[in-house]
Amino acid sequence: MTTSPLFYQAGPALPEVSHADGVYLWDEHGNEYLDGCSGAIACNLGHGRTDIRDAMVAQLDRVAFTYRTQFENAPAVALAEALVELTDGALEKVFFVSSGSEAVESALKLARQYFVATGQPQRRRFVSLRPSYHGSTLGALGVTGYQPLEAPFADITSASLKVPGPDFYRHTDADDASHVERVLAETRAAIEAADPGAIIAFVLEPVGGASTGARMLDRRYLEGIRALCDEFGCLLILDEVLTGIGRTGTWFAYQHYGVTPDLLTTAKGLGAGYYPVGAVLAREHIVNAVMESGGFQHGHTYAGNPLACATGLAVLEAIRRERLLANVAERGRRLEAGLKALQARFPWMGDVRGLGLLWGVELVADPRTRTPFPAAENQFARMTALAKEEGLLIYPRRTLDGLAGDHFLVTPPLTIDAQDLEILLARLERALTRLDAEVTAPGATRERLGTASMSP
Repeated sequence: MTTSPLFYQAGPALPEVSHADGVYLWDEHGNEYLDGCSGAIACNLGHGRTDIRDAMVAQLDRVAFTYRTQFENAPAVALAEALVELTDGALEKVFFVSSGSEAVESALKLARQYFVATGQPQRRRFVSLRPSYHGSTLGALGVTGYQPLEAPFADITSASLKVPGPDFYRHTDADDASHVERVLAETRAAIEAADPGAIIAFVLEPVGGASTGARMLDRRYLEGIRALCDEFGCLLILDEVLTGIGRTGTWFAYQHYGVTPDLLTTAKGLGAGYYPVGAVLAREHIVNAVMESGGFQHGHTYAGNPLACATGLAVLEAIRRERLLANVAERGRRLEAGLKALQARFPWMGDVRGLGLLWGVELVADPRTRTPFPAAENQFARMTALAKEEGLLIYPRRTLDGLAGDHFLVTPPLTIDAQDLEILLARLERALTRLDAEVTAPGATRERLGTASMSP
């Protein structure tokens, strides 16, 4: 146990960070780490950006904080306009928050209040996927399908209807199209059994994040979910806290699929690790109905403060100025090729999946049957430890509802250049080689006592 008054999760003592620059961090002992996961998939512009610092200082020199009921502030208006523009005007209204969990919580409450305002108070349930992760506040946790996080709070959350999404790695259907058709049919049956008239919204990530290891959806599935929402009169909420602001090569991941949500959440990359800021984007008719009924009964002290919004504006400007969406697409292709080359060498890298600079690697004991390693072996934690020893930070989780399976995410900053990407792949290869020696050793028990945090 640490003697520090700080506490987070149980686990081994951690090195103290000293400083950071670009895609690298250094600890107190001078050890260097390439940030292969952008912190918690948040530091999208890397570290030590003087342009972001200068924009923040300039705003600090004017005013750092105003409360939303006392003043309007120009950075908030400008950032809201910029975010609407990123959706090509499809989502016309913006509500600011300070984190991803707050963004999801706000979207859930806005959706519920919309139906109360329009005379449908019987709508009181959400639909979401299992596995999934949407945040740590009670409302967001209620739509999360990840058992270790849900279990302690199951009795005090409003649990959503959890349905399986497509699993293009493990399904046994005739082909992917048949798989999507079956999953959509099962989803329809589950909603009909639960009463479609009681559903507020369907909540999902357009590309899976930490809970699934970048498990992919596809256009057919998202079009099917959009059609179900329209048929049953409920809303579609896309959680882009992790995928938004360029991570997949477009401003928002839904833009790859041509399916527009009714509400969208974003955070992480909007502040890029420099200041907490997130947002809910919504269709105008939803907000209008709520405002005409007396206003949105929700809010947070720091929501939309000038410093947060000035930071967000500087982040968006840097992404545009440096053409980072194109960089994500180019580096993403090389990262995909590099990971798949490693998979050919290490077959227990069962699946490599992703988009842009969001890639997941699922580790399996048997690539033929796709059987996961025994949970007690904690291979996700071991892989993370080996990578860190090689000077690379990756983001690990369990794959199968948080109880079994092992995966890690490779999600470097959007700014990573060709040289640093090759260094990332080389360090990853060294860590994989060391893990390979362990998992293929005759008679190896492979059991690891170390753990990795199961929280975001």
